[in-house]
Amino acid sequence: MRRYLLANWKAHKTLGEAEAWLETFARSHRLDPHLQVILAPPVPFLIPLWRKLQKMNLSNLALAVQDLSPFPPGAYTGAVAAEMVRDFAEYAIIGHSERRRYFHETHQEIGNKVREAVAAGITPILCLDQPYARAQLAAIEEEDLPGLLIGYGPVEAIGIEVPQSFAKAGAAIAAIRGMAPDTPILFGGSINAKNASEYSALAGSSGLMVGTASLDAEEFGAIGRTLSGGASNPG
Repeated sequence: MRRYLLANWKAHKTLGEAEAWLETFARSHRLDPHLQVILAPPVPFLIPLWRKLQKMNLSNLALAVQDLSPFPPGAYTGAVAAEMVRDFAEYAIIGHSERRRYFHETHQEIGNKVREAVAAGITPILCLDQPYARAQLAAIEEEDLPGLLIGYGPVEAIGIEVPQSFAKAGAAIAAIRGMAPDTPILFGGSINAKNASEYSALAGSSGLMVGTASLDAEEFGAIGRTLSGGASNPG
């Protein structure tokens, strides 16, 4: 079974810091080729990092955008349409709780974003949260469901360095699995190198989403080695 490890940098780093992170990660870490690593930098860094990746031997690392416009290309000032980034980003984070909370995104807008991503050939990573997962998932057109990933990140565990309890996380993933039996589910919310081993073992989970801990290339690499079964760090 393919596993996933997502780094969501949110609104952090300068371009120089982002490029240095990539160099450190490439130099220090060799991960299981069956582990798909996904890096979601701020959108201004997407193309420079994509160009840098073309010169590096990191075949299992792909880029993602942290958000997309719910509209096609057109007169939408400030929007980033899916077609604009399709050549650089293989994935798109859609419906993150911070987008819902601070930008007041609705289920319908998120459904439209998923549709735009799918139409552009970008794999959506649809973020869900209990107890709203059923309504959030219901906003997605049935034909858009195959091929997407689900990211479950409990709102109460984001940014506080204390993840949701293993039991609660397992119950939530089981509930989502009942609604989307064939869709890979990633767990996130205060994941770090110390707890990655425990939460990577969640039944029904296909990987992890990492926020703050992904800003450090060494710590993120340690999480990657955990998901790779403890592969050694060549140093």
